Amino acid sequence: MANNTARLYRIESLIRARGHVSFQTLLEELEVSRATLKRDLEYLRSRLGAPIEYDRDVNGYRFGTSPYAGPKHELPGLWFDEAELYSLLMAQQLLAGLDSDGLLSRHLQPLLDRIRELLKSGSAEGDEAAAERLMQRVKIVSALRRPVPSRFFERVSTALLARKRLHLHYLARTRRELSEREVSPQRLVHYRHTWYLDAWCHRSEALRRFALDAVQEATVLEAKPAREIALKRVQAEMDAGYGIFAGATPRWAVLVFDVQAAQWASREEWHPQQEGRWLDDGRFELRLPYVDDTEVVMDVLRQGEQVQVLAPPELVQAVRSRLAAAAARYGRSVAEP
Repeated sequence: MANNTARLYRIESLIRARGHVSFQTLLEELEVSRATLKRDLEYLRSRLGAPIEYDRDVNGYRFGTSPYAGPKHELPGLWFDEAELYSLLMAQQLLAGLDSDGLLSRHLQPLLDRIRELLKSGSAEGDEAAAERLMQRVKIVSALRRPVPSRFFERVSTALLARKRLHLHYLARTRRELSEREVSPQRLVHYRHTWYLDAWCHRSEALRRFALDAVQEATVLEAKPAREIALKRVQAEMDAGYGIFAGATPRWAVLVFDVQAAQWASREEWHPQQEGRWLDDGRFELRLPYVDDTEVVMDVLRQGEQVQVLAPPELVQAVRSRLAAAAARYGRSVAEP
């Protein structure tokens, strides 16, 4: 029944997502015989009350308002595609990971319970034990996670939603400096297993990004409304860089992956605005914007000898210097390219 249910759910998903789907497209997507597809469509209509109609004008099946459909229809179990399952399990892990000291339980438990119910409905057995087994059999690895004390996360979230200012004691790691900031929260960002706050800093009179695990103290300033910054401006100023580093004037890095690494590098997204092309010798060239070379250098170093930075010169030098410093620890030097 599980395979059949998954197929029925797939038919519904395709029609809902595209508005209408031809019989031939359904055959190709589902990889079943014509007889099987006809039986599935009839089962959805007659047994489950799905108002699926054939529209001659578009030569496809769509959802309509058939008088023969029941008052409602429901598939026997909810089945998730890869993105849906990952989203639910990731949400479960993110929420569970926030409450390390139990302070957020009153807020998070209803969400966790709802996710558990959705996962339960997606299992073949449809019971609590099945949902637990599903969560145990799908593992999402969150390496190098930097946890955020839940009391700070709660205060930051409260200020963000209530549109109030925050007073922060913040440790700037690069300068090893503890400072006090008054900020107007604009949005929360989750990146590489930790949380950041994009906020208007009233000391510097500019948008800044704060790592929540570097917050030493946070106080909601109930009497002070937050300064409103248009979301488009926040996105323009904070999302142009590579990784978590913000900035509005990006430079472009040019990376070339060797033939072996090119097969997976061509499928990876390093940046939403990246540009890639295959070279005649089977290598892959990737161009991506960045404003600070810190994360670009780290990600390039992870690729080892399988990637070479071609431009800009300052990025080439930054990678060369890091490689030389690393090699020096092992008693050997890096040859100049």
